[in-house]
Amino acid sequence: MSAQRLPAPRPSLAPLAAYAPGGAPCAIDLSDNTNLFGAPPAAALAVRGAVDALVTRYPTPFTDELRAALAALHGVAPECVVTGCGSDGVLEPALRAFTLPGDRLTWHDPTFSMVPALARVHALEPVPVTCPGAPVAATIDALFDASPAVVYVCSPNNPTGARAGADALDRVRRRVRDAARPPLVVFDQAYAEFDEGDSPERCFTVDEPVLVTRTLSKAYGLAGLRVGYAIAPPAIVAAIEKARGPYAVGAVAERAAVAALTRDRAWVRARIAEVVALRARFADALRARGFVPHASAANFVLVPVADAAAADAALRARGVGVRAFAGLAGIGDALRITIGPWPMLERCLAALDGVTP
Repeated sequence: MSAQRLPAPRPSLAPLAAYAPGGAPCAIDLSDNTNLFGAPPAAALAVRGAVDALVTRYPTPFTDELRAALAALHGVAPECVVTGCGSDGVLEPALRAFTLPGDRLTWHDPTFSMVPALARVHALEPVPVTCPGAPVAATIDALFDASPAVVYVCSPNNPTGARAGADALDRVRRRVRDAARPPLVVFDQAYAEFDEGDSPERCFTVDEPVLVTRTLSKAYGLAGLRVGYAIAPPAIVAAIEKARGPYAVGAVAERAAVAALTRDRAWVRARIAEVVALRARFADALRARGFVPHASAANFVLVPVADAAAADAALRARGVGVRAFAGLAGIGDALRITIGPWPMLERCLAALDGVTP
C-alpha cells in the first residue's frame, strides 16, 4: 500500500526523543534513574514464582489488591488511588479525561521531558515557564496566570533534583482555592522517597483537585515491570479510569508490587538511606574536581558541563553511560548521573577526569 493510502496521523505528534536510547550499552549505566541496587527480594521471588495461571489469564481489571496496599501506605481510601503502566500510564489518561484540543498545559522548565511531548500528542498548547532552580511562589503564579487546563509541578524535579518549597505548595493551594474553575494540578513525586524518607505523608489532601503521581520504578526497583500510581479525589480517579480502561497493570507486575509494598519496606528504606548518603559523597567528589552539581533531593545529580555531547561521548568511551542534556533552560549543557553503588560512581568520577566543567 502506498503512503498516500495510509491514514494521516495527528500533526502534533512528537518524536519520543525522551525515551530514545543514548547509544550502545555501557558497562556502567547511570543514565535512567532506576534502582541500581537490585530488585526487592520479596518482589523478585514473586516474579520467579509466577504460576502459569497468573501468566495465561487476564489480571484484575483495576488492580484491587495493589490499590489496597497503596491506600494503606498513604492513609487514604482505595477509591483515591489509580494505577497505570508507569506514572506515564496515569498522566496520559488524565490528559485525555481533563483536556480538550487547544487547551494549555503549563510546567516549570526544565522538567520531565515527556511532558511537552504528551502535550503535543494530545493537541494541547505547551506553555513552559523557565525555572532553573526550585519552583517558588512566583513560578506557580506564572503557571496559573497562563490560564491552563493542566498545571504540572515535579518535586523533586527531573532533571534538576530541586524540591518545591512550602511557599510554592502554599501558592498552589491558594491559586486553586481562588480560581473560579481551577485547572487539574499534576504533582509529580516520582522521586519523593529520596526526599521524604518514604514517608506516607502527602503534600495535598484528597479534597484538593490535585493528582499526585508516583512510581515503583525508582526507590522500589521495579522499573521493568512498569507500575505507577496516583492519589487524587475519587471523582478524578474515576474519570482517569474511564479514560484509561481496565488491565493497565499486568498480573505478575501487581504481585511483585504488592510484595514490595507489604514485605520489602525495610529493604527499600535501607536502599533509600544508602542512596542519600552516596549522593552527598558523590557531590563532594564532584566539587573537588571543579564541578558544581545542583543540590538534589532525588536519586541523581545534575552536573553542568561545557559541552554535554562531548562529555557524554568521553564517558561512553570509558564504559560509563549518563544522560546528556543540551541547552537546558536557564542552565545550559549538563549531565544527569544516577546514584548507584560506590564502585560504579568511582568509575564515573575517573571517567569525568577528562571532562571540562
